[in-house]
Amino acid sequence: MSAPPPDHGGGRVSRRPRSARRRAKRRRAALLVAVVALVVVAAVSAAWALTGHPSAAPSPGSSGGVTVVADSPAHGGSSTPGVSSTGSSPVKPTPAGSPTVISIGWVGDTTPGSMYGLAPDGGRALFGTMPALLRKPDLMIANLEGTYSTAGPSKSAGSSSGTSFSFQAPPSYASALSWSGIDLVNMANNHAMDYLQRGYDQTQAALRRAHVAYTGAPDTITTVRVRGVRVAVMGFSPYPWSAPLNDIPSAAALVRRAAGEADVVIVLMHAGAEGADQTHTPTGDQTYLGEDRGDVRAFAHAMVAAGADLVLGSGPHVIRGIERYHARLIAYSLGNFAGWHNFGLGGDLSLSGLLTVRVTQTGRVVGGRWLALQLVSPGVPTVDGSGQSLQLVRSLSADDFAHTFRFDSRGSFR
Repeated sequence: MSAPPPDHGGGRVSRRPRSARRRAKRRRAALLVAVVALVVVAAVSAAWALTGHPSAAPSPGSSGGVTVVADSPAHGGSSTPGVSSTGSSPVKPTPAGSPTVISIGWVGDTTPGSMYGLAPDGGRALFGTMPALLRKPDLMIANLEGTYSTAGPSKSAGSSSGTSFSFQAPPSYASALSWSGIDLVNMANNHAMDYLQRGYDQTQAALRRAHVAYTGAPDTITTVRVRGVRVAVMGFSPYPWSAPLNDIPSAAALVRRAAGEADVVIVLMHAGAEGADQTHTPTGDQTYLGEDRGDVRAFAHAMVAAGADLVLGSGPHVIRGIERYHARLIAYSLGNFAGWHNFGLGGDLSLSGLLTVRVTQTGRVVGGRWLALQLVSPGVPTVDGSGQSLQLVRSLSADDFAHTFRFDSRGSFR
């Protein structure tokens, strides 16, 4: 609360000596400085209460363009104070009278470490030359497959099936995400619990320290403020530690709640069968290794009907098409994005993309771009000048969906 303004007395004219008047002026000036200081302290305290950090001191590398408002449980409970995020592009002024347009970036599976080793330089080598590109969108999102945790039992301990993999990097490596330009990650996937509850909790703590937002827990809406636009993000997967992909009515209810609270609503889904032969998006349920990986079309369409403006997918480890559905965008998969000796490479498995979508503050898609990427050993993304993944996503989108977006030779669309 601000201090009251200084009392300058009544209307009677003072007849004090000049030296006394000078001393009175100095006292009034000192009091004014004190009042200003109190106002500044109050403003900083309010910013701290809202974001967890003083507004005048964003984290290193941050433009101040992205701020986590809250991770809000949908059914009661208290909101968790957020943190200023990092790596977003500088805020650009919006012309008077024009609607605010923000850019949302999305990349696929990002795995911080594996039994085959860790990326050098504290994990930064994982991203190659991508940070210059990842820092451009106002909000950059990735699917985090793995944990930032210390040694401990994994879900794969004692398994001899050859199909169970657990991914782990030291907690300090989470800072490589914010350094690269990634602002928010999805934890609704099959690798979030690789090191059980302890690893899950340590990962969230590491992300908070690194000023990276996260989403994907059951009944949870993560809300971030991007250039003044309130953006709600939720992650869904078929696993019990995430919001439920296979309970469409429950998922739709969560999205409707988010749509009532935010300007733009983004749904992240980890869904669909895996493998080099899974580039097409089928109708109906998909299974993999005995798991029900969801009816991805039915889920995505229901989320749009409930109020989602963007539905962004991961899981198949290969690129899938992009659908235009009721003027909203659904990207079913961008394939893998970054790993260290833990992805199968070659052919379509090496193709990836960086999708940037521009949306208005009302959620209307006004354009974007697909940037073609290719993974090179040991799994590091690079820009692909030949545009193979752009050609693939064009072909898949046209084959699989009645309505899609028209990509030009540079990958731009409107």
